[in-house]
Amino acid sequence: MRLGSDHVRVRVPATSANLGPGFDAMGLALGQFDEVEVRALGSAEVRVEVTGEGAGELPTGEDHLVVRAIRAALDDVGAPQVGLHLVCHNTIPHGRGLGSSAAAVVAGILAARMLIGEPEALHNTAAFRIASAFEGHPDNAAPAILGGGTISWTGQDGPHATQLALHPDVEPVVLVPTTRLATKTARGVLPATVPHADAAFTAGRAALLVQALCQRPELLLEATEEKLHQGYRSGVMPATWRLVQALREAGQAAVVSGAGPSVLVLERASDGDAGDRTRERVLAGLPDTWTVLHPGFADGALAERL
Repeated sequence: MRLGSDHVRVRVPATSANLGPGFDAMGLALGQFDEVEVRALGSAEVRVEVTGEGAGELPTGEDHLVVRAIRAALDDVGAPQVGLHLVCHNTIPHGRGLGSSAAAVVAGILAARMLIGEPEALHNTAAFRIASAFEGHPDNAAPAILGGGTISWTGQDGPHATQLALHPDVEPVVLVPTTRLATKTARGVLPATVPHADAAFTAGRAALLVQALCQRPELLLEATEEKLHQGYRSGVMPATWRLVQALREAGQAAVVSGAGPSVLVLERASDGDAGDRTRERVLAGLPDTWTVLHPGFADGALAERL
């Protein structure tokens, strides 16, 4: 496989996974983006410039996640490795449960797609497979690539995903704390087994959530209940758990976004600013600082040759 371009640009959305009962399966693409420009170099040099989130913290060479994803995708299609110059403009908060690592992986894979002479060799199915291997599960990779709402699963032949036709009245709101939490830490507190009744309860709510997201937004509060993961994680994100409980008691469909510690609220656009007033009241009664975002839903990642 030869290279077909030496200058490409990719834009990838933030994502929120789990959505309460859809643990490791359901996700949403949100209108907050990371953008990466990639130049292929004639030398073996690798340089990464980062502005915004992660500036001064992330690796600036081969260890950068976008570079690693480019390498993996080029290897997957048998394309030659090259030197790279990356310019990353990041707006997705890091370590907040909004899919920043999935965005980096997808950005690298789609950059490789545009660099090679036959982009169709890295079609969405291949890109999704490679991204899922990086992430360990496909719930963030699916919405980052496909956009909107997704359900993903892993079969004997690898990962799969399908898109949801989201109801136009559903609107995401994200509350982002100042603190971070590593996904490894959040997953590390989950038990190896759960009571059968809790599993059955959560399976029923996950099925209801599909109906709520696509046809019956008035069911979102009940549909986002679950007993598999959020309660177990409360000890490593106490401020998040306090906020989720307070918002739900106030009638808002609040869940932990991904592995946390951000909070996702799924509300109805037809309710106007009633949700904002409720959140202001709830936040005023809590000691923690949160940034409230209204990102909207996003299409999947975009990649182009420059």
